[in-house]
Amino acid sequence: MTRKNILADLIAATAHEAAQEGDKEKLAMANPPNPQTGARVLSGPVRTMGLALDRIDSETKALHDALASGEKVVELDPNLIDISFVRDRLDFELSSKDDLVQSIEANGQEVPILVRQHPKKAERFQVAYGHRRLAAIKLLNRRVKAIVRPLTDAELVIAQGVENNARKDLSYIEKALFAHSLEEGGFTRDIICQALTTDKGELSKLISVAKRIPDDLVRLIGPAPAAGRRRWLDLAEKLIDDDLIKIALDLTKTDRFKELNTDDRFVLVLQTASKKSPRIMEASKAKVWTTADSSVGFSMKKSIKQVDLTFKSADAGEFGEWLSEKLEQLHSEFKQTKSGD
Repeated sequence: MTRKNILADLIAATAHEAAQEGDKEKLAMANPPNPQTGARVLSGPVRTMGLALDRIDSETKALHDALASGEKVVELDPNLIDISFVRDRLDFELSSKDDLVQSIEANGQEVPILVRQHPKKAERFQVAYGHRRLAAIKLLNRRVKAIVRPLTDAELVIAQGVENNARKDLSYIEKALFAHSLEEGGFTRDIICQALTTDKGELSKLISVAKRIPDDLVRLIGPAPAAGRRRWLDLAEKLIDDDLIKIALDLTKTDRFKELNTDDRFVLVLQTASKKSPRIMEASKAKVWTTADSSVGFSMKKSIKQVDLTFKSADAGEFGEWLSEKLEQLHSEFKQTKSGD
């Protein structure tokens, strides 16, 4: 049975059960219409089933490809396996209630992880992909099924990135941090593009977001999978002011913030960053003054990276030309005063 048919049958079964109970309103609420298109939006549980089936598809293909190429699946002590030298997730922590842990406990590990011999510790291994499976199996105190493959650093990060991309379970900010970590590790953008299955334009945005939002703030927010690309870019654009960054970091220390889940934490930080800081508000106020003889009136409005200067006088055009010719000299004098501080 195909993935599409499985999902269709599950949705049909849910509809039949709701109809049998005479609870059509409940079914409609579970799959509300899109306010713009009128089309039904899959409810959380149905979307979760879809993601789970995506995972089954990709894992089955990975296992099939590995076995078809003649690679053997071996069982290893999970305590001899280290995580990748580049982290791609904000949180590996699992509990006994996690779906993955319960699935492996009930059905066993159906898909092996991919590892290589540790490049610096001969008796140990290093994960290319399968970090969550490894964490789940450690929690269950079992041996882990793995494929051991010779991999260079570049081959490892490409395998790590491509597998995660195929599974569709890395959030946007996790991809951004992964890309930035790879660049910081000296990998070329061509390699990083292969690892993330993206182009250089999108890669630049990912790295820009990771650079502009403080790492400690990101880790306090968490992966925020519901935030998506556009809103993380929006947050990066807003956090241009040190005052706002400090306000956001102070927010993370509050009980209100700590009680929220990762997606709601992101929303709260974005809402906070959307408010202008006191310094920006003060800077945005126009300053107005006139010369002693009242022949020229000036107004200046400034932001963090821009100053708009306006003056009014009978000879405004002539004065403007004179001023523009003096700008280079005035800027040099300004730099000299700064260097003398």
